[in-house]
Amino acid sequence: MNTTASPPTSLPLPATARLEDRSVRARVEPMSVLPLGGGLYEVETASGSTYLIDLPAGRCTCPDHVFRNARCKHVRRVAIEITEKRSPPPGKIDVPCFDCAEPVFVDEDAPEAKRAKPSYCPNHTISPGDRVRDRETGDRLTVVDVSERRADAVRIRSAETTVADYATNSRYDPDVPVVGAVYPHATVARNGPVPKSLRVYVFPRTRLEKVP
Repeated sequence: MNTTASPPTSLPLPATARLEDRSVRARVEPMSVLPLGGGLYEVETASGSTYLIDLPAGRCTCPDHVFRNARCKHVRRVAIEITEKRSPPPGKIDVPCFDCAEPVFVDEDAPEAKRAKPSYCPNHTISPGDRVRDRETGDRLTVVDVSERRADAVRIRSAETTVADYATNSRYDPDVPVVGAVYPHATVARNGPVPKSLRVYVFPRTRLEKVP
């Protein structure tokens, strides 16, 4: 999870919407939003003031909410950022995509949140049928299966070792999931594909990179 807020910035106003004054200020005044987990957010303004927002309760520590009981610009800013997917909603946190470092929203109690499993943004998530690149060799392959089993728990029969302990996988974490893939240059005989050439190879997920 990000532990440092980005510098306060403004958000663009919708072209046609008519907004209340506090909603306008929530967008045009520079602010930064830092998710803290548990539905709590910290908002920093351009002046350096910081306020704590409990979004599920609709509370903020700013004077506008404390003394006027108003739905202040800070609560509104957090709600806007969640709606526009700039910040994670309550119950989720943001973690970096393994391949590009873009924020990915995951459940607070998910393995990805504890960095026990790599996270991937939509552009780098792989599914059966996707093309991937082997980071070690540069070879292109086609994914046939994405497993939840760890690389140190899956054995390679022909090598009599686990995927994690295979020589060329030494620099990849042993606790990442494995992916099965085939090379696209299968040999085709008169009676169809040669089974041996369609052999499925198993890799640690982090060794493979999705090909656009």
